[in-house]
Amino acid sequence: MGGCLAGTITTLSHAVADWRQLAGRGRLADAVLICTQDRIHAEPAEAFAGLGYHILLEKPMAPDEAACRRIVAVVEKAGVMLAVGHVMRYTPYTRAVKAIVESGQLGDIMTVQHLEPVGFWHQAHSYVRGNWRRSGLAAPMLLAKSCHDLDWLAWILGRAPLRVSSFGSLTHFTAANRPAGAADRCVACPVEASCPYSAPRLYRGMLERGEHGWSLSVVVEDVSAGALDEALRDGPYGRCVYACDNDVVDHQVVALELDSATTATATMTAFSQAAGRSTRLFGTRGELTGDGQTIRIYDFLSRAERLITPSPAGAKDAAAGHGGGDAGLMDAFTGAVATGNRDLILSGPRESLASHLAVFAAERARLNGTVETIPHAGRADASS
Repeated sequence: MGGCLAGTITTLSHAVADWRQLAGRGRLADAVLICTQDRIHAEPAEAFAGLGYHILLEKPMAPDEAACRRIVAVVEKAGVMLAVGHVMRYTPYTRAVKAIVESGQLGDIMTVQHLEPVGFWHQAHSYVRGNWRRSGLAAPMLLAKSCHDLDWLAWILGRAPLRVSSFGSLTHFTAANRPAGAADRCVACPVEASCPYSAPRLYRGMLERGEHGWSLSVVVEDVSAGALDEALRDGPYGRCVYACDNDVVDHQVVALELDSATTATATMTAFSQAAGRSTRLFGTRGELTGDGQTIRIYDFLSRAERLITPSPAGAKDAAAGHGGGDAGLMDAFTGAVATGNRDLILSGPRESLASHLAVFAAERARLNGTVETIPHAGRADASS
C-alpha cells in the first residue's frame, strides 16, 4: 500500500493491498502517513483529507503544480493538518543556522552557495538503476531529490524566491559513455573491475561489511549471498549504468533571485563522494559555512572565527535519520495532531507549495533556456 495509519489502528488485521480499500472504510484514525511513490501522492491525499484525516505526506507533494494546488485546496477546505516530508527543516543543525541568520550577526545575507553532493553510488542506485531513474515514473531529479534544497534555502533565509534560471542534463550515464566491451549486466562484464559504478562491488561490499539496511534492503528482502547473486543476475540493480532506461539529469545548477536582492545558487551533482549538503552564507557582517554537522562563523569586525556543532557526528547520513530531521518531523506532526497546535508543523501546505513552485519554475527554465518568474503560492486555486 505504501502508507500507514497513526492513531488507534495498529494491528496487521487492518492491512490492505491498496490505499483505496483503506479509504473505503471511512475514518479509522486521527492521521495517515502517505508514503507511496511520487506519482501516487495527490489522489490519496485528496481522499484522506476529505475523510478528515490529518496527513503526513512524503515529498514531493506531487509531480506537477496543478496536483500540488489541489492538495492544498482540499486540506484547507477540510480543515485538516498537512505536514510535508521536508525533514531538513526539522534538524538541530537547521535550527541553529536559522537562528544565526535571524540574529543579525551575519548582517544582511547577500549571497548563498549550496551544494547537494548526491554521491556517485547513490546516483547509480536510485537515479540510474532505481525507482527514481525516469521523470515519467517518479519526478524530475530536482523535484525528487533536491526539492529539499530549494525549500531549505527559502526557509533559512526567510525570503521568497522570485526568479530562477537553471542548467543541467543527463550527460554521463548514457550509452555513449559505455566502456568498450561492457556487458549489459555487471556480473557478466569483462570490465566490471575497473568501473566505479560496479553493482557487485557496491552491494556485495555492503553485505560483507554487515550493512544490511538501505540501500541493500532495496535490492533484496532476504539479505543473503544467494539472494543477492540472483538479484544482480536478474534484477534491475544489477544492470550496467550505461545500459539502463534512465532519463533524469546527473548534474544541475539552479540560480535564484530572492526578496531583498539576495542571490543563491544550488548545485546538485552525482559526481561526488556521498556526503552531507554544504552551504555558505555571505552576509554584510560575516560569513557562515556549514556541512550539515558543523557551523563555522567568521566575523568581519573582529576577524574571529567561531565553531558550532549542533548535532552529533555522523548524523548527516540517511541511516541516521537525516541528521535528526526524521524524528523531528514525526515529533512535530504527532504533537500537532495530539494538541491541535498547527504551529508545530514547519512544512505545512502553503510553505511546501511555495518551494514546489520554485522547483517547477527551475525545471521549466532548464528545459526552455529561460529565466522564469516563480508563481505565488497565496491561493490554492490560483493559476500559474
